[in-house]
Amino acid sequence: MKTIVVLTGAGMSAESGIRTFRDHNGLWHNYRVEDVATPEAWERNPELVLDFYNERRKQVVEANPNAGHKALVQLEKRYRVKIITQNVDDLHERAGSSQVYHLHGEIRKSRSTKDPGLIFPIEGWELKWGDRCPLGSQLRPHIVWFGEAVPAFEGATQIVKEADVLIIIGTSLSVYPAASLLYYADASIPKYYIDPQATPVNDVRNLKVIQKKAGEGVPLLMEELLGE
Repeated sequence: MKTIVVLTGAGMSAESGIRTFRDHNGLWHNYRVEDVATPEAWERNPELVLDFYNERRKQVVEANPNAGHKALVQLEKRYRVKIITQNVDDLHERAGSSQVYHLHGEIRKSRSTKDPGLIFPIEGWELKWGDRCPLGSQLRPHIVWFGEAVPAFEGATQIVKEADVLIIIGTSLSVYPAASLLYYADASIPKYYIDPQATPVNDVRNLKVIQKKAGEGVPLLMEELLGE
């Protein structure tokens, strides 16, 4: 069974109503990154950070997977599909994808500020000041903030190296280190880049550009791959 590795970014979830940092009217539009998504912000004003992520989490809880998420599930009928996502929502899992790797954390989980290995699901959408782990430390969002290392990146590079087909969806390929992952794929394998603003990528061979939103482009590609 061939392996399809899928790299997804914010455009994957945008059609489910998950607003993105770069959208002019996005949820982050009224916040500076430095105030809500850095370790320094947490040290300075943790309650503001918690409120910000509670707002985002509520949006995720109310959202539903779109046609793009569902099409990736259909690919599992014939392929081993591994999804590496920059998104912190759980829409891939809720659509039914069986192997999802989160580069930047998961918004519906919290973790201990004393032991990063202690990770807990969040019931509902609120994480409050005073919610503590069994060690007695405050729980923080299980998110990789700007300025923090990306622990899952090394594992993600190994997954990309296993790909027989690589699909990139809904990303500008401008956020690093995630944007560098496609360079770990074998140069000879077929690659597909689905995004309304997608353009050819320098030094990347066998890349087909599909200038469509995820909800339209992924189902079309799914039909092509399942029809082969």
